[in-house]
Amino acid sequence: MLTIRFSRVGKKNRAQFKLTLQEHTVAPGGRHVEVLGSYDPHSKQAVLKEERIKYWLSKGVNPSDTVYNLLVAKGLISGEKRKVKLPAKKAEEAPAETAAPAEAKPAEEAKPEASKAE
Repeated sequence: MLTIRFSRVGKKNRAQFKLTLQEHTVAPGGRHVEVLGSYDPHSKQAVLKEERIKYWLSKGVNPSDTVYNLLVAKGLISGEKRKVKLPAKKAEEAPAETAAPAEAKPAEEAKPEASKAE
């Protein structure tokens, strides 16, 4: 199944994206069928091949959620924007360190109980 999605290009800390048409199983930076435009998130500027995007959408190609929201904002398609799930942030090491002393407390509490039993 084909999908329209972003492919990240550009420098480190200065992302730019190409809108590409690719098989949904291919990695986003991998082989593509067609480049349908570009997007600069810093200046919010999009260059889109509107005719080709409308053509592929008429053929039943599904855009990713983020691309769908961009197309709605630019007026190529009508509808409400979709909610986009962002990847969860990895847990920092600080919460793991606070969990370790909490585990040690039950062992310390067990010692006084053992002395009471004697």
